[in-house]
Amino acid sequence: MADDGRPPQRLGITHWSARFLAAELGISFATVARIWRKWDIQPHRLETFKFSTDPQLEAKIRDVVGLYLNPPDNAVVVSVDEKSQIQALDRTAPMLPLRPGLAARRTHDYKRHGTTTLFAALEIATGKITADACYSRHRHQEFLKFLKEVAAAHPGVQLHVVLDNYGTHKHPEVRKWLAEPANQRITLHFTPTSCSWLNMVVRHEVACE
Repeated sequence: MADDGRPPQRLGITHWSARFLAAELGISFATVARIWRKWDIQPHRLETFKFSTDPQLEAKIRDVVGLYLNPPDNAVVVSVDEKSQIQALDRTAPMLPLRPGLAARRTHDYKRHGTTTLFAALEIATGKITADACYSRHRHQEFLKFLKEVAAAHPGVQLHVVLDNYGTHKHPEVRKWLAEPANQRITLHFTPTSCSWLNMVVRHEVACE
């Protein structure tokens, strides 16, 4: 058995079954199965994890979670992210509508129209998408254009924007725009590196997939 608990390569299997492990250890299948049930061991399942090495990990977590749990008075907190490389597909024929005894139908084949990037802003207090847009690219120009749309959707209030550390979010042109007197009501809050789970709109994306 490998140090990490995986089956040795000589067995030609990717994970243990109760019978394989019983044969490897020279004990009965029933014994292995009983131990697995008792301790809720599930070798067929595999999950992932990621450690953040952000030196400001705790400070950023406190900042973002604090916004979620105790937002400033008379302010709006939104979570922003972009989802890139979405395939823009179109069916080769119009969809056939639902009819008595027949389900709605569409062709199995499709035409490709390249890819697009979806930008979205989720208002934390309401759970509503308050701004969204699709762009062919996701450079700082597109991000700044979308940030202006988010600002326009929430006029006249202090606006707190939670987002990740993607380079376009910190571009000099973005910082320059934020420094203008009319835009100083907008504050960007960055999640720690490798902590996309802190960004609520990202969690919303995963739930919708």
